[in-house]
Formats: sequence, structure tokens, C-alpha cells
Amino acid sequence: MERIDLFKPIITEAAIEANNRVLRSGWIGLGPETKKFEEEFAEYVGAKYAVAVNSATAGLHLALKAIDTQPGDEIITTPLTFVSTNIVILYEKGIPVFVDIEPDTLNIDPQKIKKEIIRETSAIMCVHYRGHPCEMDTIEDLSDDHGLWVIEDCAHAMGAEYKRRKVGSGNNICVFSFHAVKNLPCGDGGMLTTNNEVIAKTVERLRWLGISKDTYSRTKTIDKSYAWRYWIEEVGYKYYMNDITAAIGREQLKVLDKENERRQEVVNIYKEALYGIPGIKFLEDGDDVRSANHIFVIKAERRDDLILKLKENGITTGVHYYPNHLYPIFEEYRTELPVAESVWKEIISLPLHLQLKDRDMLRVCNRIRGGW
Repeated sequence: MERIDLFKPIITEAAIEANNRVLRSGWIGLGPETKKFEEEFAEYVGAKYAVAVNSATAGLHLALKAIDTQPGDEIITTPLTFVSTNIVILYEKGIPVFVDIEPDTLNIDPQKIKKEIIRETSAIMCVHYRGHPCEMDTIEDLSDDHGLWVIEDCAHAMGAEYKRRKVGSGNNICVFSFHAVKNLPCGDGGMLTTNNEVIAKTVERLRWLGISKDTYSRTKTIDKSYAWRYWIEEVGYKYYMNDITAAIGREQLKVLDKENERRQEVVNIYKEALYGIPGIKFLEDGDDVRSANHIFVIKAERRDDLILKLKENGITTGVHYYPNHLYPIFEEYRTELPVAESVWKEIISLPLHLQLKDRDMLRVCNRIRGGW
């Protein structure tokens, strides 16, 4: 019996060729491919600036650095996310303030954010869970009213839209992931987008140890000789993207919309085939959003029994995620979040990737329809 994987990325032949071209070029670090990727990515999402980094985790960390997060600053955040979102708050000795989620979308509940805002609050961190954009109008109204930064974790939301605008195009600080199983897979890497020039220039310096000019920039002198001098005025990090990753990303970006269309087809097939099965519920989609459908999540009664049954039939599933506030590392920031603490025991992610065939999805659904 052939196994059906939860994730299985596709790298296009054009991306493989681009990778080979860079490997032969003699310049594989931070250089011209990265710059071009930044320009093309900014144009795609509709942002003024894009800064490439070596992971979304790095991008989220640099976002907090760029807004000058201080020890004791409170960052309002969601518990239902990969731990990167919240571990970076601890990097800066900030305080994660966990807010419960909406039961229908599993995104952070904007109605519960307001009561957590105090003088020490400096930012709201929101995650577009499964690629479905959060209710950004309400979140941004709160940020405007209280003078807060908004950082959007867009790791799931590559190509998603909110009210007909690409996620990443607004005035917030947005961070995308190019991890191996994301919608735009490059093996790893990330991108920070913003319309704020100061934030963009700060992140550019911080991603390369605080150095005022990167190596490639220092070769672009009049006589093409290497200009060795640069200045370091702040503590930075080795978070930059290399040209190998960037070359892959440039080609993957060209097919993103087409591949996201296929993801929507997969979701539609699942919903049609699973509709009406007792014990199965779907998450809701807003009328004014277009999800990137990074993962397909359903709610299931006796979820763990279903996971076991599907595993016995060669079908890999996942749970996204264990609520972060229940991890020991966040114990001192723990609070009661009834929706998150209840719903995580019901959710299951079914296989969703571009190598899935229609018969694979029907096999998954038939196993579920047979009971568990």
C-alpha cells in the first residue's frame, strides 16, 4: 500500500536549473540573486520593501529588534502557532501575552485583544493560521488607537489575500516562510516586507551582524575592486539569505499562484467528499479573504482514534498545533484560553500538497467515511 504523505514539496525544473546556475557562478552567498528576489517579491505582494533572511524565525526576531523591543515589553500573541512565533519574544526578554482564538477560523480573536492592552504593550503578533488571513481591520484599528506595532506571521499565507489585497502589502511588518513544506518551498529561508523605510534599512543591517554594507555591495565600486571598509554600530545577527536559496525562490514565485489554485482544488475535493460525515466539522472561511491553504484542518470527534486509523492505512496526518502557552517554557505566562485548550484536541491536518492525486484524496476520505 502506497503511503500518502502529509507534505511533499515540489521544486520546479526551472528552480533546479537556477540553483545549478548560481552554484557555477562563483557567487553563492548574499548577492545579486537575493537582491532580485527581494525586488520581485516586493512587487508580487505589493510592498515597498522586502528583506530576505535565512528563516521566518529570523525575520520575526528581526521584526522585534527593529521596533526596539525592550525587556518587559508585552507582545500580544496567539497560542495556536508553530513555536517560532513566540520563542522570538523570549529572545528579546519580552512578555508573550496569549490571547484566545476564534473557534471557527482558529485565528487570534480580535475581540479579546483589547482587554489585554496595557501601557507595557508594544505590539500585536498575529498569525494567519492555515493561510486564512486574520481579521486585520479590527486588529489595525486597535493598533492605531493604542500606538502599537503589528507584526504579521505570514508563514502559512504565501499568496493569500485580505479584501483583494495580497497579505504582506499593508503598513505592518510581515514575515513569510520558505521552509521545505511551505507554499513557496526553497528548503528554508524567509522574507520580511514593510512599507516603512526605517524598518527595512534596520533589518538589512541587523541580518548581517550590523554591518553597514554587505559583501556584494562592497564589490560594486567604480573600478570593481573590493572595498574592504565598513562600519558596525549595533549588535546584529547572521540571518541573511544566500543566493542559492534566492535563485530557487525566484523561480518558485513564478508558479505560486497556479500552485495555490491547485491547493484550493484539493480543499474543495476534500470538503465535497467529507461533507455530512458524522463527527467531522470544517473550519470557516471569510467572504472577504482568499486563503493560501497551506494546511487543510478539520475538527474530528475522537481525533486520536482517527489519526491511528489513518496511520494504519498508510495515511500521514498532523496536528497544528499544541497550544504554545501550555509548553513548559511559557509556564510563567500561562493563562486560561478555553477555545485553544479545547479545540486543539479535535483538530487534524489531512494531506495537502501538489503531488496528491484525486484518487489519494478520495482514499483518505473513504477511510474517514468508514468510521473510526
